[in-house]
Amino acid sequence: MSDVDTKKSILSQRLEDEAIDSFDEELEMELDDGRLDQLLSGDDQPETEGQLDRKTYFRELFRLQGELVKLQDWVAHNKLKVVVLFEGRDAAGKGGVIKRITQRLNPRVCRIAALPAPNDRERTQWYFQRYISHLPAGGEIVLFDRSWYNRAGVERVMGFCGEDEVEEFFRSVPEFERMLVRSGTILIKYWFSITDREQHLRFHMRNIDPLKQWKLSPMDLESRQRWEDYTKAKEEMLERTHIPEAPWWIVDAVDKKRARLNCIAHFLTQIPYDEIGRSQVHLPERIYKPDYQRKPVPDELYVPGKY
Repeated sequence: MSDVDTKKSILSQRLEDEAIDSFDEELEMELDDGRLDQLLSGDDQPETEGQLDRKTYFRELFRLQGELVKLQDWVAHNKLKVVVLFEGRDAAGKGGVIKRITQRLNPRVCRIAALPAPNDRERTQWYFQRYISHLPAGGEIVLFDRSWYNRAGVERVMGFCGEDEVEEFFRSVPEFERMLVRSGTILIKYWFSITDREQHLRFHMRNIDPLKQWKLSPMDLESRQRWEDYTKAKEEMLERTHIPEAPWWIVDAVDKKRARLNCIAHFLTQIPYDEIGRSQVHLPERIYKPDYQRKPVPDELYVPGKY
């Protein structure tokens, strides 16, 4: 097989894998363990070499999500404050992991903070100020889809801040994070690591998928040209902000499904928790009042039954 044919074969397989992954994302919210075997019993889709078996992935994901519900209840019951930072290059899979963590949790307990670029007013504030309002109160988990580490990464590489501001950030961030930990906040930091080749393939996939083209921004394209600059920035960031109170954890994210499971499994080990017993709920009987008559609803108020 020629190099061109090999590349076409690899791309074809990746497109197929990506389509299956998008399909699986929908299944994750509809399936439970009892229906998993029945649905996938006729699934003869060959697995890509080295990738995780789909049945194993589903079973482990459901099991881990069940543990996340227990952790959520423990955090709420004990009024813990939990912050999890998700950092990494564009298309590294941060959003996919965050989505799987929050899928079955109470949004009042576990929420996502994904801040846009700072506005003119925020640019004049203390750098950490706009992040503080998103920090959790007791009984909450906040997942930062990118965080204050923007300054050490995209802002630095793209020239949105000066080197003096970067240096001030490196001086301040360890103390800022130690202060959070001293105040009782549990701070966990993840860096999602992918290869140059894998990022290129994921960008290409986004470019040809109409449902994902919105994910591909001009900034993403620029980051491809500055791969080595991002690498140098990442290496210095990890070196200067890896502190005992809030260490970095690196997730090998080349395989999306393994990355999701590995990250969630590790997150669960970072907070000792037990299952909170729930009292059995007894549904009350419906009360019928003989003088009550339901008023008719006009047909024009109903959404048309198109399907």
